[in-house]
Amino acid sequence: MSSEPANPTASWHAFLAGRGARLEHGRVASFGEPHAELLAARDGTIVADLSHNALLEVTGDDAGAFLHAQFTNDVQALPDGGAQWSGWCSVKGRLLATFLLLKRPNRYLLMLPAEIAPAIAKRLGMFVLRSKVKIEDASARYARIGFAGNNASAAIARHWGEVPERLRAVEKEGAACVALDAERFVIFAPIDVAPGIFDALAENATRAGTDAWEWTSIRAGIPTILAATQDAFVPQMANFELVGGVSFKKGCYPGQEIVARTQYRGILKRRMALAHLGANATAPLPGQKVYSDAFGDQASGEIVNAAPAPEGGIDMLVVAQVDSLRKGDLRLDSPDGQALEIRSHPAVEAAQ
Repeated sequence: MSSEPANPTASWHAFLAGRGARLEHGRVASFGEPHAELLAARDGTIVADLSHNALLEVTGDDAGAFLHAQFTNDVQALPDGGAQWSGWCSVKGRLLATFLLLKRPNRYLLMLPAEIAPAIAKRLGMFVLRSKVKIEDASARYARIGFAGNNASAAIARHWGEVPERLRAVEKEGAACVALDAERFVIFAPIDVAPGIFDALAENATRAGTDAWEWTSIRAGIPTILAATQDAFVPQMANFELVGGVSFKKGCYPGQEIVARTQYRGILKRRMALAHLGANATAPLPGQKVYSDAFGDQASGEIVNAAPAPEGGIDMLVVAQVDSLRKGDLRLDSPDGQALEIRSHPAVEAAQ
């Protein structure tokens, strides 16, 4: 008789519930103190379950060449243990997905939102044809854990024996720890060792829900494409090239000509910015429209991602007309809607 749990995901969620997690629709809403968790994300260190993201595993002799021909980044340049932000575009050059890609010996792992993962896996599989490539959902075999904050690097060094460089991984007990930057890490851990890793990290961190982790991603300027924003943005609109998610030296991939033309002809009229809504605001949904005086009743842009901010209100990533970002007159839902405070727009500032 197998000793494997009948439902590894249920076993993992039961473990989290035993640690105080409040699960809603398969994701950890919080560990009981959402505001304290947000403050810890800003001022301390958090450990968070990332079950709202799925994990796809791609294997086979042709896996590297296949993914390289599909994605916006240089997959074939990745060494074992190397990671990158990458994306998959439609033929119109607009993002269908953004994800973290990790190369392990003889396989690739892609972390992307669970709500779009099945459709992405199915669509990606349509292009396999005769290639020796297998695409599987590995979400039930690996827990996804986020670890971020001021003391994150020290705790990672204690557990793994070293701190990986940015977008590199270190491994222990079959668990890969990927450094997103100096203070943010993602761990892919086999279900049987994940509870021990989670508890070890929690000794030096606050257990936190999805919102706290997503807030760190928003502040890092990492856009996450969800169902409502699929096929809406050329990568540069979402500043994806600024976080290293696009290679302009690799060969063709779906939409590559449009992405390259946007880069070299300077025709980009919309960019992504970090924005804020004041206290008592409700977090807008991805795809929700924003407006400005210059465009009247025509939307100037839309929300990419949003999460509660530690100081109150909502922080968000918004793609909007460059002129509207410069004027800072964006409003949510209508020309008379709640005003957005533009807190940074690095692509616009660099062009001035």
